[in-house]
Amino acid sequence: MIESCPKKRMLLGITFLGILTVLVLFVESHWTESSSPSRKRTFPIEQNSTCWEKEKYEVIKDCEPCSAFEIASQSIGVCVHTHFKEVLRCASGETVTRSCDKAAYVDERAFWRFEVFMFITAAASTLCVTARKKVLNTRMLHRVQRQIANCV
Repeated sequence: MIESCPKKRMLLGITFLGILTVLVLFVESHWTESSSPSRKRTFPIEQNSTCWEKEKYEVIKDCEPCSAFEIASQSIGVCVHTHFKEVLRCASGETVTRSCDKAAYVDERAFWRFEVFMFITAAASTLCVTARKKVLNTRMLHRVQRQIANCV
């Protein structure tokens, strides 16, 4: 069916789908920003210390996933909630472990895995299409040769 579409119609359809995709992404990002009120995220902390809310602090260890042992044993209480932790040092010298959102490198790694999978899928699809096209062209060539042989 798609083989019978003219190139102009196919190009118009692809362009329309591209514009629709960008429009959906724009509207979705706008809705997610405006639908959730800008509220302060509160994360559970260890040792009931809130020095990082009142004082300046530096991040000693960036947000990283908790180990399976820490989650199962609940040895670090902040690991129970989001399964991620970060270590802070307040200006007073106190060291605090708090729960945090996902680590950036976890999302980045998942993104690149997805991209590699999509590239491999695209390459395999291209090879399948090329092989199928070759088979169909061969069949068509044989059919034309038979027709010519029958006419002569």
